[in-house]
Amino acid sequence: MLKNGLRLFFAVILSLFFLTGVTLAQSAEELIKNGDVFYAKWEDQNALNEYLKALQLEPKNYEALWKAARGYVDVADLLSGSGKEVDKKKFEMYGQAVELARRAIQVNPNDTWGHFFLSAALGKKVLLQGKKEQIDASKLIKAEIEKAIELDPKNDLAYHALGRWHRRMAEIGGAKRALGSLIYGSIPKGSFEESEKYLQKAVELNPEYINHHLELGRTYVAMKKYDQAEAEFNKCLTLPETSSKDKLLKEEARQELNKLNKKS
Repeated sequence: MLKNGLRLFFAVILSLFFLTGVTLAQSAEELIKNGDVFYAKWEDQNALNEYLKALQLEPKNYEALWKAARGYVDVADLLSGSGKEVDKKKFEMYGQAVELARRAIQVNPNDTWGHFFLSAALGKKVLLQGKKEQIDASKLIKAEIEKAIELDPKNDLAYHALGRWHRRMAEIGGAKRALGSLIYGSIPKGSFEESEKYLQKAVELNPEYINHHLELGRTYVAMKKYDQAEAEFNKCLTLPETSSKDKLLKEEARQELNKLNKKS
């Protein structure tokens, strides 16, 4: 009886050890799938954690690299509060996203997502820096966006980014541009018409994405097309939420509508 009891005890211990070993031995592919499940549930931090675990196993896994870059951007975007400490944390996270995206491009330079998330992370990071850094980075950001589009002409997020880029450059007026060029060097040119064109393309490719309509509305405001802007902001409020950021984006759309009402 004692021997049978010992055998049963050791069998249980071995089975527990085996099960634990299976859990610990998850592959990078399985960890990425775990991250995708969390991402689909808008649990951005948990998704990022899984992608980082995958990179511990496979540091050159392209999918884990660009998805971890995306994760850092998403988590940083949703950090609450304001002030130097929050900005510092965001700056660090966008910086980590930049490095991961660059590593992704080294592994696979011929896919859209490494280039797109490099442009996105750089764009977010330099907004927390000075004007000189923003101008210096603007050409590289545009080049990475255009490369993302070249590699995938259906990448709606890249068209969105290019539309925003053109609006930001167009907002730098003549006198401000001339003065800025003297201080910081040549400033790239953009146009509201190009911004409108690219954001319309983003909406065409993905009409359910709230942020496309929000930014198109902002471009219409810049062009003084207030009726069209109002229609886009109202569209934001009627669309279902499809990402972790959409609640905040809807609130921004409401604020834009309030500004329009004050103009009328």
